[in-house]
Amino acid sequence: MVQLFAALPDRLYDLTWRRVRYLGGATLLARDTVVRMFTPPFPLAEIVRQMELLAVHSTTLTAVIALFTGMVLALQSTFALEEFGAKLYMGEVVAISLVRELGPVLTALMVGGRVGAGIAAELGSMTVTEQVEAMRSLGADPIRKLVVPRMWALLVGLPLLTVLADVVGIIGGMFISVWEVGLGPAFYFRHALRLLDYGDFFSGFGKSFFFAFDIGLIACFNGFRAEGGANGVGQVTTETVVAIAISVLALDFFLTKLFLAL
Repeated sequence: MVQLFAALPDRLYDLTWRRVRYLGGATLLARDTVVRMFTPPFPLAEIVRQMELLAVHSTTLTAVIALFTGMVLALQSTFALEEFGAKLYMGEVVAISLVRELGPVLTALMVGGRVGAGIAAELGSMTVTEQVEAMRSLGADPIRKLVVPRMWALLVGLPLLTVLADVVGIIGGMFISVWEVGLGPAFYFRHALRLLDYGDFFSGFGKSFFFAFDIGLIACFNGFRAEGGANGVGQVTTETVVAIAISVLALDFFLTKLFLAL
């Protein structure tokens, strides 16, 4: 027990130093990525391919999750509003909740879990098999070849998936409105869209760009730091999913504070 407490300061120092190095490395990668994203040459063919892999292949999963999220949100709202005799306002609750918060956050968490893990595993495998080092030896830029296309694909794809999630989620709420409450679709949509304004849309839509960059940065950086063979790849993949989930939720809090203050 005494030895455990005696070693505690060293462990805290090591943990703090590792976190500082991690943040420093991620910051440098973010800087280099942004510079290369806006300087030629632009790997357009690879960007399109990554958009298909990262965004297009995520549409079905996004739509299914958004549909049931909208239905559950509408169902819960119905019972909560019934106590106040305000079931007619279910559409407003569903629409605002999805557009401002649940749409972008759930889409980012879903894409982060599916796509982020895939990116980390792919780049991690390339790192431990020294393919990334071989690219550097041949004069190629791994950031331009590997990171930039995936980052552009996420920056374009995630906002579009967020819009899809908003639309499908509101439609899911409409099903509950018709089946459980007895409201007509036209009445539901009129109330759902009545309180929405451009600020609500751009709040959720704007968050998705920050989430996309966050997902791409964490996944690529963790992939590049993989070591130790297959075990190392599995470890960074798990770390990526956890880090993305935590960072998306934390980032959502600060972005919400920012957009509400504007």
